[in-house]
Amino acid sequence: MVNRTAGKLGAPLAAIRMALITADVVHFDETGFRVGGKLAWVHSASSGKFALITVHGKRGRAGMDAAGVLPAFRGIAVHDCWAPYDGYGQVTHALCNAHALRELQAVIDAAAPGPWCWAAQAADAQRDMKHLADASLAADGTLNHLDQAKLARVRHRYRSALLIGQRETAPRAGPLMRKHHALARRLLAREDDYLRYTTDPRVPFDNNAAEREIRMGKLRIKVSGCMRSMAGAEAFCAIRSYLSTAAKHGIGMLDTLIRAASGEAWIPETA
Repeated sequence: MVNRTAGKLGAPLAAIRMALITADVVHFDETGFRVGGKLAWVHSASSGKFALITVHGKRGRAGMDAAGVLPAFRGIAVHDCWAPYDGYGQVTHALCNAHALRELQAVIDAAAPGPWCWAAQAADAQRDMKHLADASLAADGTLNHLDQAKLARVRHRYRSALLIGQRETAPRAGPLMRKHHALARRLLAREDDYLRYTTDPRVPFDNNAAEREIRMGKLRIKVSGCMRSMAGAEAFCAIRSYLSTAAKHGIGMLDTLIRAASGEAWIPETA
């Protein structure tokens, strides 16, 4: 029944994919998914009222291409800083600051108690910049009211902390210091991508929207342990894409499932 229902979702899934390809900003993420005793990967792409969830045997470029969004997308891609996303040079990248804050917190936790820590200053500055951007967005939904002088001061504090962190960890004496050095270098090199939310009101601070889309897949594997076949995993992801998109449009799960099972699947408008 599941496979038959999923087989009738070609038109809705095509509409969802096209809506994402033409969106201004799309969130992307991926997570491990056990299929037939092997590790596969669920990929998510979401924006506004549309969500596409796919599964593939590969985590990287092959799986992303198979999902069919990123190869044709020309907008702003929000994601974590995993290297394969950077292979899509036609998009503008916006990196997840929730990930960055977690990494900075790990540096703080590993530091000796008491002394000043570059990661703490960088994290505090990042939060201050978020507060400035949030206050401007709350005013009228734009960044027109963002105090640019104050933002510049906080951004300077952020950059200074990272430069100190890069210098302090330059010896790269041991795996932990090498990891911290790589973090400081990455945050500096990708500063504009991490701070894009301070210059473009369409860009969010984090990539939590994408993580929410793959949560049900993770719950499915937690309960069952594994999908028995790739065909079953593909059917699950197709139905999740359909139901998630319908829910974002205010349409109930039961209604959409009945329509799909009867051969008259709901198709979202993309205009």
